Amino acid sequence: MNSLYQKLIQGNKLFSESKKFKDPEYFEKLAKGQMPDYLWIGCSDSRVPANEITNTGSGEIFVHRNIANLVVHTDTNLLSVLEYAVKYLKVKHIIVCGHYNCGGVKASMTNHFHGFVDNWLRNIKDVYFKYRKELDTIKDETKREDRLCELNVVEQVRNLAKSGIVQEAWAERELHLHGWVYGLHDGLIKDLSVIHNNKEDIDEIYRFDTLKPVMKKTDLVLPKPVSKIKSRSKSSV
Repeated sequence: MNSLYQKLIQGNKLFSESKKFKDPEYFEKLAKGQMPDYLWIGCSDSRVPANEITNTGSGEIFVHRNIANLVVHTDTNLLSVLEYAVKYLKVKHIIVCGHYNCGGVKASMTNHFHGFVDNWLRNIKDVYFKYRKELDTIKDETKREDRLCELNVVEQVRNLAKSGIVQEAWAERELHLHGWVYGLHDGLIKDLSVIHNNKEDIDEIYRFDTLKPVMKKTDLVLPKPVSKIKSRSKSSV
């Protein structure tokens, strides 16, 4: 057990030494800050590391990961990452990346009870329910799972577009949303071409009016001042 732990420590030392050998100022430059162009919303699966499969370096991708790469509007963790990436890091692209043979997607397709995680997987079951006519026609179980992986990514990109954080950014600048699926069998990314560039890409009911004029001081209706209550004089004895 201890050797497994030490493997990570030794690996870190090798990483540090190799980086400094190639560039003595590597960590000094990295410590000055980050300016990533991308926010990656991916699955927690250990086989899908964002930087490695895109051949990018430290500081290039801001990353959030959860089971089955979901964008849930009540997930304060996801929303905090999204707001920071969009408002402060000013990322230009947000990528939702799922992967084939996803355990979360496969579990959501069953009626097995898994425990607390079933509350999370319910979001994928909703995707299945929405596309059940298409999915039920796919007889091959693996192909049906693969298709649900794709449709799940599509719906998560749409959930991003429905968020006020993204729409507020669209009112000021360009921000592009993308949906990808990664193949564990060949190491290649499939672009699902589910691109959202502005709020016109979603139904009107989900569009926020983010361009309301800021209220001026003269528009404020102030309450009338309360008249002072005169103090009563002390009664004579």
